Amino acid sequence: MFFSKKYRFLFFDLDHTLWDFNANAMDCINDLFHEYELQQKAGFTAFFETYERHNKRLWAEYEAGNLKKESLRTLRFHLTFKEFGINDYVLAERFGLAYIQRCPLKTKLFPHTIELLNYLRPKYRMAIISNGFPEVQSIKLETCGIKHYFEKVFTSELVGYQKPRPEIFHAAVTAFHAEKKHCLMIGDSWEHDINGAQLFGIDQVFFNPEEKKAGKTPATYEIVSLQELFNIL
Repeated sequence: MFFSKKYRFLFFDLDHTLWDFNANAMDCINDLFHEYELQQKAGFTAFFETYERHNKRLWAEYEAGNLKKESLRTLRFHLTFKEFGINDYVLAERFGLAYIQRCPLKTKLFPHTIELLNYLRPKYRMAIISNGFPEVQSIKLETCGIKHYFEKVFTSELVGYQKPRPEIFHAAVTAFHAEKKHCLMIGDSWEHDINGAQLFGIDQVFFNPEEKKAGKTPATYEIVSLQELFNIL
């Protein structure tokens, strides 16, 4: 028996929604920054901000289908290094590989994640819908100890479509033999999670801890803390 008569299936984004991507990425890059003795060339804050700028732009290129993931993984660091006078593509490859191997092992989750998942698990069937790389997302879920809460993981690379394309939401709903009216998407990205779910026709929770400007059409629900989901579900 479900606590909510309306919803039976919950679809969560992973990065920036449950797994604290920014905190984990900063920790990992800080570790590598000092291991590679880059403090001789730059301050960490400036280095990380430069990396974030390049990473954001290149991810947009990847999501648009204009860049392969192998290129993304190295190019974001190569361009960052160059801004600090380090024009070494091989070094960027090594740094990028180390980042991909280590960052998923970081375990910082948003506050109330475990408490919330323990509460939801007996009442709902749950899955992850993510644009992240499948091999990386699997490690994150396992390392953080939250993999067992989710019956399925749908990644854009495996499904063949990225959020906000309706096909990835269709894949999740179909896999559960669910009706749209019983499904709820929970994520931090207005463009990918909320707009995508709206276009497909399922309800949404916009997780917006930074209180960013939302899109034109309000989400079904908007929260600034995962704790607020206890009042919805």
